[in-house]
Amino acid sequence: MTGLVDGFGRHFRYLRLSVTEVCNFSCAYCLPDGYRKTRPHDFLSVDEIGRLAETFQALGVGKVRLTGGEPSARRDLGEIIARIRRAGVAKIAMTTNGWNLSEKIEGWRDAGLTHLNVSIDALDPAAFRAITGHDRLGAVIDGVDRALALGLPTVKVNAVLLKSGLSGGFETFADFVRDRPVAVRFIELMRTGDNADYFAAEHVSGAVLRDWFAARGWTPRPRGPDDGPAVEYVHPDHAGRLGLIAPYAPGFCDGCNRLRVTARGQLRLCLFGEGGVDLRDLLQAGPSEALAARIRRALGEKPAGHRLAEGRSGDMRHLAQVGG
Repeated sequence: MTGLVDGFGRHFRYLRLSVTEVCNFSCAYCLPDGYRKTRPHDFLSVDEIGRLAETFQALGVGKVRLTGGEPSARRDLGEIIARIRRAGVAKIAMTTNGWNLSEKIEGWRDAGLTHLNVSIDALDPAAFRAITGHDRLGAVIDGVDRALALGLPTVKVNAVLLKSGLSGGFETFADFVRDRPVAVRFIELMRTGDNADYFAAEHVSGAVLRDWFAARGWTPRPRGPDDGPAVEYVHPDHAGRLGLIAPYAPGFCDGCNRLRVTARGQLRLCLFGEGGVDLRDLLQAGPSEALAARIRRALGEKPAGHRLAEGRSGDMRHLAQVGG
């Protein structure tokens, strides 16, 4: 099978796969009232995930990121990672809130996990508790340090760019990466269907961080072919990096290289698009030409970009709905 290319010449080598909608945190920007079950938890099985991974791998996808909800809410997460590894995927990544990271990371690494992103939206314990609803900052940082000690190839930290998360300024995060070889990437808060008031109160423009970088000698580093949308910056006095994901910046979607599949098997062409394409009925057998053909046809409908700048977030109600 040849690779995946859309009508704008963009190549897709990266799949973000949600494995659950369940999350045990109640982050103010995503699920402020906590996760509420509204339908059966009939999420993709390990076998369905394996068949999906085999087909995407045959289509040239070399990186699969597991998202949620919170992926570690699934007790069979290790089996999922191992199954994707057997499908031949070279890079298996996961984004997690880190609540049980220090206890589980060794098993996940042994199963085949190669890339880890941990969400830490504030480095002040009180601010972290206010944002996430949990007093677990110390445990989450211990998990990051455990992953580093185990020699995981790539460890990164995600921080949603929030006014309430910057009580210590960007300097607090710079200190965090002074001796840790990790990348902290600030993600500009995005407007969704459910967070209009929160967005108005907490949004910080990515331009503020770019100005901070310029004033303090941080310089951008080149992006790899299957990297996400972050622009990362380096400094000679720091072992780690700081970065920015700025979805409101002009041209943000020009280099899009990723597709998304929800926990129930729906292909989403854009995080902030409308609807999706169901793939689940074709996941009951091995790698399928029919499945590959459906994915290719869907790519013909992928838009040039999102319409966030117009205040339009598609049918996205909250980020746990699709996996961010």
